[in-house]
Amino acid sequence: MSIVATLRAAGCVFAEEEAELILSTADGPGEAAAMAGRRASGLPLEHVLGWAGFCGLRIAVGPGVFVPRRRTELLAAHAVRLLPPDGTAVDLCCGSGALGAVLATRTSGEVHAADLDPGAIAWARRNLEPLGGHVHQGDLYAALPPGLRGRVDVLAANVPYVPTDEVPLLPAEAREHEPLLSLDGGGDGLGVLRRVAAGAPGWLAPGGTLLSETGEHQAAAALAAFAAAGLDARLAEDDETGATVVMGTR
Repeated sequence: MSIVATLRAAGCVFAEEEAELILSTADGPGEAAAMAGRRASGLPLEHVLGWAGFCGLRIAVGPGVFVPRRRTELLAAHAVRLLPPDGTAVDLCCGSGALGAVLATRTSGEVHAADLDPGAIAWARRNLEPLGGHVHQGDLYAALPPGLRGRVDVLAANVPYVPTDEVPLLPAEAREHEPLLSLDGGGDGLGVLRRVAAGAPGWLAPGGTLLSETGEHQAAAALAAFAAAGLDARLAEDDETGATVVMGTR
């Protein structure tokens, strides 16, 4: 059976495109067939390939880490726009470190990333440290070096924002292969976002900005959380990808 046929039989909607990616990544026909088999068994394509495309970069990913989504490129684009050439950036709830990696390619300043999950930290180090970034493990701001207080120009936080009751409704690729910690945002999905917003003013430089992705139906509540933290809050949206980013400037 061909790779395309294997993928199509497993229900992969974009079988031809996925087969092309597998063939371009595999080291020979035998490995390509094995990769197609793993994909057909339900493993996310990016975990099969070992990488995910994000803002023109190949971000290393694998089982047990959140796969960066195309819609998060809106957050990345605004973070890059706001980051001074020699600025200081933080990728909070960094997962694989995708946002940090993009920011590290756009600044000669400091880039830090932090996550609570030790599995994510291993991937973030693989992606970010070769670019000169610094990776820290811990719960939100507790992970960061105290010396960053009051001097972060861009604080990008792709927090989990799926309401707990909706996690079982996610595609199997997400709920079976990505950490629950990276998906579950609590009762209304905004539990982590509120914690991040509340702590942001103490870490942002004057004029610095916090950016976080959220669901369209959560936008008003997310804006309120940023405003309650004393940030000048606004939204950015992309109809094509369905992305919603809330931004708040100190």
